[in-house]
Amino acid sequence: MLLSMVEGQRFTFKKEERVTGNKRISILFARGRSFLVYPFKVVFYEYECIAPETVSVLISIPKKRLKRATARNRMKRLVREAYRVNKGLLLSHLLTENHRVDIAFVYVKDEISGYDKVEKSVCRSLREISNKLKEEKEEC
Repeated sequence: MLLSMVEGQRFTFKKEERVTGNKRISILFARGRSFLVYPFKVVFYEYECIAPETVSVLISIPKKRLKRATARNRMKRLVREAYRVNKGLLLSHLLTENHRVDIAFVYVKDEISGYDKVEKSVCRSLREISNKLKEEKEEC
């Protein structure tokens, strides 16, 4: 039986949870804050919005890093899976209404990583984003 069925919670990654559109992507990279959690550079941007979804994700695996399309696609699948399973780490801390967070995971390693390394990095990234958002709210 699936873990999600046992807990009564479904781990999904719908299209609404993806960062789409050139304008939104350029705003994310222009105004967003970034940090490095190897093998990812993580960029995030928080803004007010009326839309119901709170977190959107962009996954970028540059051709400069992984030449073969099969390797890039595999890495994207691994990152999506790691995010899908662990997004609760960030969602549990985002209880404020009318705020949205866009996150970009940019792969910076020159070879394929295993799922355990990817999952560990995604978890650390989500925890760090939630900590930075908490600090920012406490300062206000």
